[in-house]
Amino acid sequence: MNYRLLQVELFKTQEDVNDTIYVLGTGLSHDGSAVLLKNGKVCIAIEKERLTRKKHDGGNDTVAIQYCLDAEGITLEDISLVVQCANFEIPERDYHRGKRLFTKKGSPEVVNISHHLAHAYSAVGTSPFNECAVMVIDGCGSPLEQYLALHPEEKHLIADTILTRKVMQCEKDSFYHFDGKKLQPLWKDFSTMTRHHDYTLQLPSTQHSIGGFYAAISHYVFGNMDDVGKLMGLAPFGKSGVYELDAFTFRKGTLEVIDEWKAVLTNPSPSYAHFKQHFEYYANIAKWAQEQVEEAVIQCISSRMEKFPHQNLCYSGGVALNAAANRKLIETNIAENIYFEPAAADNGLALGCAFYGWLAYLDKDKVPHNGDTCFGKVYPQKDILKALKKERSNQYTQKVFVDENEMLQHLASELNSGKTVAWFQAGSEFGPRSLGRRSILAHPGKDNLQYHINTSIKFREDFRPFAPAVLKNYAHKYFVAGRESPYMILLDHTRQEYINQLQNVTHCDGTARIQTVDDVWNPKFTKLLKAFQVESGIPILLNTSLNKKGMPMVETPEEAMILFKETALEILVLENTVLTKK
Repeated sequence: MNYRLLQVELFKTQEDVNDTIYVLGTGLSHDGSAVLLKNGKVCIAIEKERLTRKKHDGGNDTVAIQYCLDAEGITLEDISLVVQCANFEIPERDYHRGKRLFTKKGSPEVVNISHHLAHAYSAVGTSPFNECAVMVIDGCGSPLEQYLALHPEEKHLIADTILTRKVMQCEKDSFYHFDGKKLQPLWKDFSTMTRHHDYTLQLPSTQHSIGGFYAAISHYVFGNMDDVGKLMGLAPFGKSGVYELDAFTFRKGTLEVIDEWKAVLTNPSPSYAHFKQHFEYYANIAKWAQEQVEEAVIQCISSRMEKFPHQNLCYSGGVALNAAANRKLIETNIAENIYFEPAAADNGLALGCAFYGWLAYLDKDKVPHNGDTCFGKVYPQKDILKALKKERSNQYTQKVFVDENEMLQHLASELNSGKTVAWFQAGSEFGPRSLGRRSILAHPGKDNLQYHINTSIKFREDFRPFAPAVLKNYAHKYFVAGRESPYMILLDHTRQEYINQLQNVTHCDGTARIQTVDDVWNPKFTKLLKAFQVESGIPILLNTSLNKKGMPMVETPEEAMILFKETALEILVLENTVLTKK
């Protein structure tokens, strides 16, 4: 029996003695995170940025892992297996930008997997499918050398033209089949890394990356690459057809970036004032880039699905967060069912690592997932009282509600009058979207509320849109397609007759990045929406993340209190405690 099989047998023996098996997944890229599975189900997970308060924080994973261990009330000795993913290096057991937890004798075994494999397992582990195809598209995955070191048996999938290049190449897109336990790679594409030089339109990834192209355009328009979501928000203000340029071409099953368009883009924005002065120009650039990405995504995925068809498709990687492209993908009817992984970017790597450990390494059966993506710990009343005491102020009133329905009716009335509400409930969301646990809520139709929240609460660009959270059964009434979209990862169109009623959550082109809400894993938020419907006649609230520009989403009651004091928010709800500014 080989070593790996012996390990599996030892784990099976352990299971007989102790029914609880913990698998820890950790991602060491940017947007680092840690995930703890308990007998195949996520029991706790956190993104590192929520704890360090540094956007897109990654690298050393100690703080995120310790959060998970403390929340579950266990120690590292209780962990059966650790699975990790790092982009450009496989770190030593005891070092990665500082000391890690795996330094003591007797620490659990640490298994390494490649970047795209982690993205893929994050999707299948949380998807409703027992069998499916999986597509991964992002900015940049594992280097070829690292990939082959981790998965030498998959060398036959790589074209000779790739294997013979003497330059650094990284995963660009990957396509898999999931049989219920394990992923079988069907197509792997790699691309040469771009050379480092000071050039605005340099792709910060591989030469032929969809994600890298979008980040480069974001840098051209806004002067940074970290918030490409702004580009998607800007695109609807632009006009189609202003630039007749192709950014991509498809050759022999490989998507490539064409360089000719770079010669046309000669006016990178040096400042926000310059951007505002030339708003139409940059909006047209954003529109062109968005349309190019949509076409590239559809062409790439269509090519893979035509070769390896399946009725179910999972889609992950950072590009899978583009809600406009996702809508176009669904409209192609490329698969009967498509699951968009809500933590599709590198924050989801730890999730995939954990599921790989459970499904593939330990050879366990997939445990059904109820769709929940809120994996943070619940803060007890003592933590709320501590935050209230520390941030005590005579600028607000405080009331603790014993009756939940009374509190929801009170909040519904305040929201209907135009008040803005900071909503802090239960465990935080895992992924980039606020889904009713760490949210700023407001009326979807009151005049000027969108502008007020952008300028006086979020402190961000005034063109950026907000999402509607709608009771799932009413999606068809207010939106054209009415698709189920629990993770704010799909665009829809607001029906014409409701655009004024939903003016704060409808973008300039009539689209809305909707969140459909039900009580399966969002019961309290569902009740609030129902109470607001009784009060206003509308089963919809404006929902945006509980933070301000440049800040990760709020994690603790104390952070919520600080944000409440620093902004024009009028009401803060900490579980059943309601603070109202005088």
